[in-house]
Amino acid sequence: MGMPVEFNTMIVTKGKEERIEENIFRLEKEGYRIYPLDIPMDVRKTKFGEKSGTAEVQKLEWSNGRTGITYKLTSLHSTN
Repeated sequence: MGMPVEFNTMIVTKGKEERIEENIFRLEKEGYRIYPLDIPMDVRKTKFGEKSGTAEVQKLEWSNGRTGITYKLTSLHSTN
């Protein structure tokens, strides 16, 4: 039996991110996803939207068909 996995090269928040500390955020997504750790990648509100910043994923967790990531925002391009 296989397990569906999605590989992601950018963080798409859809406005559902949760601030943990000043520049540390947590985001939970449906399904199992893989994000590269400690590599700078774009942060966007929507898949085809403008880049709002750059972040590095620090932690990746899988549980009950969901993926949780904790990421550090390293630069902010827009406040919207």
